[in-house]
Amino acid sequence: MSVAGEIDVYTAPRLQVALAEALAGRVPARIVVDMSGVGFCDSTGLNVLLAAQRRAREGGGELELAGPRSAIRKVLQLTGLQSVLIVRDDIVRDDIAGDHAVREDAVREDAVLDDPAAMAGQ
Repeated sequence: MSVAGEIDVYTAPRLQVALAEALAGRVPARIVVDMSGVGFCDSTGLNVLLAAQRRAREGGGELELAGPRSAIRKVLQLTGLQSVLIVRDDIVRDDIAGDHAVREDAVREDAVLDDPAAMAGQ
Protein backbone atom coordinates (compact mmCIF):
# COMPACT_ATOMS: atom_id res chain seq x y z
CA MET A 1 0.00 0.00 0.00
CA SER A 2 1.32 3.45 -0.85
CA VAL A 3 0.22 6.54 1.03
CA ALA A 4 1.05 10.16 0.36
CA GLY A 5 0.39 13.54 1.89
CA GLU A 6 -0.34 14.05 5.56
CA ILE A 7 -1.54 11.50 8.07
CA ASP A 8 -3.35 13.46 10.74
CA VAL A 9 -6.59 13.59 12.71
CA TYR A 10 -8.54 14.26 9.50
CA THR A 11 -6.97 11.64 7.25
CA ALA A 12 -6.03 8.88 9.71
CA PRO A 13 -9.53 7.32 9.65
CA ARG A 14 -9.12 6.58 5.92
CA LEU A 15 -5.80 4.88 6.59
CA GLN A 16 -7.33 2.97 9.49
CA VAL A 17 -10.11 1.61 7.27
CA ALA A 18 -7.66 0.68 4.51
CA LEU A 19 -5.37 -1.16 6.92
CA ALA A 20 -8.28 -2.96 8.59
CA GLU A 21 -9.54 -4.12 5.20
CA ALA A 22 -6.06 -5.26 4.24
CA LEU A 23 -5.73 -7.27 7.44
CA ALA A 24 -9.21 -8.83 7.23
CA GLY A 25 -9.02 -12.47 6.36
CA ARG A 26 -5.26 -12.48 5.76
CA VAL A 27 -3.55 -14.80 8.18
CA PRO A 28 -0.72 -14.25 8.50
CA ALA A 29 -0.82 -10.77 7.06
CA ARG A 30 2.29 -8.97 5.87
CA ILE A 31 1.47 -5.39 5.03
CA VAL A 32 4.14 -3.11 3.58
CA VAL A 33 3.23 0.58 3.71
CA ASP A 34 5.19 2.78 1.31
CA MET A 35 5.66 5.94 3.40
CA SER A 36 7.94 7.74 0.92
CA GLY A 37 5.14 10.12 -0.08
CA VAL A 38 4.15 11.05 3.48
CA GLY A 39 5.39 14.47 4.59
CA PHE A 40 3.69 14.63 7.99
CA CYS A 41 2.30 12.15 10.52
CA ASP A 42 0.83 13.18 13.86
CA SER A 43 0.03 11.08 16.93
CA THR A 44 -3.30 10.02 15.44
CA GLY A 45 -1.52 8.53 12.45
CA LEU A 46 1.07 6.85 14.65
CA ASN A 47 -1.71 5.26 16.70
CA VAL A 48 -3.36 3.92 13.53
CA LEU A 49 -0.08 2.35 12.43
CA LEU A 50 0.53 0.87 15.89
CA ALA A 51 -2.97 -0.60 16.06
CA ALA A 52 -2.55 -2.16 12.62
CA GLN A 53 0.80 -3.60 13.63
CA ARG A 54 -0.70 -5.07 16.79
CA ARG A 55 -3.53 -6.65 14.81
CA ALA A 56 -1.13 -8.05 12.20
CA ARG A 57 1.10 -9.55 14.91
CA GLU A 58 -1.88 -11.11 16.68
CA GLY A 59 -2.49 -13.04 13.46
CA GLY A 60 1.17 -14.01 13.09
CA GLY A 61 1.88 -11.30 10.53
CA GLU A 62 3.71 -8.02 10.38
CA LEU A 63 3.33 -4.39 9.35
CA GLU A 64 6.36 -2.75 7.75
CA LEU A 65 6.97 0.91 6.95
CA ALA A 66 9.09 1.40 3.84
CA GLY A 67 10.98 4.50 2.73
CA PRO A 68 9.85 7.09 5.28
CA ARG A 69 11.18 10.61 4.73
CA SER A 70 13.60 12.07 7.26
CA ALA A 71 10.85 14.06 9.04
CA ILE A 72 8.78 10.91 9.59
CA ARG A 73 11.87 8.96 10.64
CA LYS A 74 12.67 11.68 13.20
CA VAL A 75 9.15 11.43 14.67
CA LEU A 76 9.57 7.66 14.93
CA GLN A 77 12.92 8.14 16.69
CA LEU A 78 11.65 10.80 19.11
CA THR A 79 8.64 8.69 20.10
CA GLY A 80 10.66 5.49 20.40
CA LEU A 81 8.54 3.83 17.73
CA GLN A 82 11.46 3.13 15.42
CA SER A 83 12.35 0.27 17.77
CA VAL A 84 8.73 -0.94 17.90
CA LEU A 85 7.75 -0.75 14.22
CA ILE A 86 9.67 -2.39 11.39
CA VAL A 87 11.10 0.54 9.42
CA ARG A 88 13.22 0.03 6.36
CA ASP A 89 14.86 2.44 3.97
CA ASP A 90 14.22 0.53 0.78
CA ILE A 91 10.96 0.33 -1.11
CA VAL A 92 10.61 -2.97 -2.92
CA ARG A 93 7.84 -2.58 -5.50
CA ASP A 94 7.17 -6.32 -5.44
CA ASP A 95 6.29 -6.00 -1.75
CA ILE A 96 4.03 -3.03 -2.41
CA ALA A 97 2.26 -4.40 -5.50
CA GLY A 98 2.91 -8.12 -5.34
CA ASP A 99 1.46 -11.09 -3.54
CA HIS A 100 2.10 -9.59 -0.12
CA ALA A 101 0.52 -6.24 -0.88
CA VAL A 102 -2.83 -4.90 0.18
CA ARG A 103 -5.67 -6.14 -1.99
CA GLU A 104 -6.41 -3.69 -4.78
CA ASP A 105 -10.02 -3.37 -3.66
CA ALA A 106 -8.89 -2.24 -0.20
CA VAL A 107 -6.82 0.76 -1.27
CA ARG A 108 -5.63 1.96 -4.60
CA GLU A 109 -1.88 2.03 -5.01
CA ASP A 110 -0.61 5.57 -4.44
CA ALA A 111 -3.60 6.64 -2.37
CA VAL A 112 -3.40 10.29 -1.39
CA LEU A 113 -4.69 10.91 2.10
CA ASP A 114 -4.88 14.69 2.13
CA ASP A 115 -6.72 15.28 -1.17
CA PRO A 116 -9.76 17.46 -0.30
CA ALA A 117 -11.70 16.20 -3.33
CA ALA A 118 -11.12 12.62 -2.27
CA MET A 119 -12.11 13.44 1.30
CA ALA A 120 -15.38 14.97 0.09
CA GLY A 121 -16.24 11.68 -1.58
CA GLN A 122 -15.99 9.81 1.70
